Amino acid sequence: MTTELRRLRNYIDGEFQDAADGRTTEVVNPVTGEAYATAPLSGAADVDAAMAAAEAAFPAWRDVVPAERQKLLLKIADAFEERAEELIAAESENTGKPLGLTRTEEIPPMVDQIRFFAGAARMLEGRSAGEYMEGLTSFIRREPIGVCAQVAPWNYPMMMGVWKFAPALAAGNTVVLKPSDTTPASTVLMAEIIGGVLADLGHPKGVFNVVCGDRDTGRRMVEHPVPAMVSITGSVRAGMQVAESASKDIKRVHLELGGKAPVVVFEDTDMAKAVEDISTAGFFNAGQDCTAATRVLVHESIHDEFVAALAKAAAEIKTGAPDDEDVLYGPLNNANQLAQVSGFIDRLPAHAKVETGGQRVGDKGYFYAPTVVSGLKQDDEIIQNEVFGPVITVQSFTDEEQAISYANGVEYALASSVWTKDHARAMRLSKALEFGCVWINTHIPLVAEMPHGGFKKSGYGKDLSAYGFDDYTRVKHVMTSLDG
Repeated sequence: MTTELRRLRNYIDGEFQDAADGRTTEVVNPVTGEAYATAPLSGAADVDAAMAAAEAAFPAWRDVVPAERQKLLLKIADAFEERAEELIAAESENTGKPLGLTRTEEIPPMVDQIRFFAGAARMLEGRSAGEYMEGLTSFIRREPIGVCAQVAPWNYPMMMGVWKFAPALAAGNTVVLKPSDTTPASTVLMAEIIGGVLADLGHPKGVFNVVCGDRDTGRRMVEHPVPAMVSITGSVRAGMQVAESASKDIKRVHLELGGKAPVVVFEDTDMAKAVEDISTAGFFNAGQDCTAATRVLVHESIHDEFVAALAKAAAEIKTGAPDDEDVLYGPLNNANQLAQVSGFIDRLPAHAKVETGGQRVGDKGYFYAPTVVSGLKQDDEIIQNEVFGPVITVQSFTDEEQAISYANGVEYALASSVWTKDHARAMRLSKALEFGCVWINTHIPLVAEMPHGGFKKSGYGKDLSAYGFDDYTRVKHVMTSLDG
């Protein structure tokens, strides 16, 4: 007896639609490794239709006053709260995330972030008008960019979707959003909710569109002539391809491309607190977080003690099914990711030591044990490249200078943290660390009011905050003669 797979559909111009050519791809639940749904494998015709809908809706949406855009976003936030359990169920089926943690750690921030950008819609500020040349007054207009093509990742399908559509809509842009091919379910549900609010308020149907598909679908979106901006959260390789493609017609590009966060632990830290917080920040969401505390640098005087304590804490962390209230994290997202994480451990050099973990858990789904690896050198593969799994590496350093050198000695530059009771040292490190965020005696908290985004190969542009809002606007200088 076979179970009929649920059919997910694109959302284009206010209507749910199959791919024009009828092609689909199976969507797999990472807890079981079995398919539970099909989603459109969208081609050129589907991308064309979504872009046409967004382009047609843009003039009217651009001219909606900020207070009305705020109203839309506030109603979307309310609707997300009202339908939270549906969103949680869809996200958990997408990703295998624990239901309880999705309820407490994702829904409230998402709703708060939408409400923040609802307020930002009414804060389109520019420099004050003035006479910078005799007889002429200059002022600044902040305007929406146009149609935004947005590609969300599979590690946080809902939340990253919010980070993309909320500032874009708040600024007066229209959106075509593509979820990952492995996690479309919650995005399709968000489209249903957002589309309902747009209809209730009488706004154009094409303001928000969702196109499901694979990398080729995303490539077609990036190459399409309509979007004025492309935003992607993904791998460095994907970001490079997007930037290269977008350069051909000078699209604006917004890239968040992963990280390799250094966690610098000095000898005067509160070790018990550091171990507890770092293990949680490293293994939360199975380490599938661009800011995860995955690369720990510990002063040599406390290295051995710290490694033992971290390994003990990791061994006590549990992974398992979404309805198990005792688990910190669920499975890796897909079979390819399981293979990638396993490969890093399989290829460890002889001088490395697996302190705990290092193996798959169970015989179905994509679960991986919390893993701590010590004895590593700065040029080791697992230090230089993003694992994106429940693996924390530990290195030893001798002094502040070496700690900074090790921390900065990777191609990523998204997030970092410093653990010390010495305020002056913390300030020196916060200046020296070349990362978009530096936490002090904590790791991973984010707030809507502060920017998230990195340097180097972690990309450019900011999510969240007024800076993230500004990225979805363009600046126009207007000058008028005072002579009439």
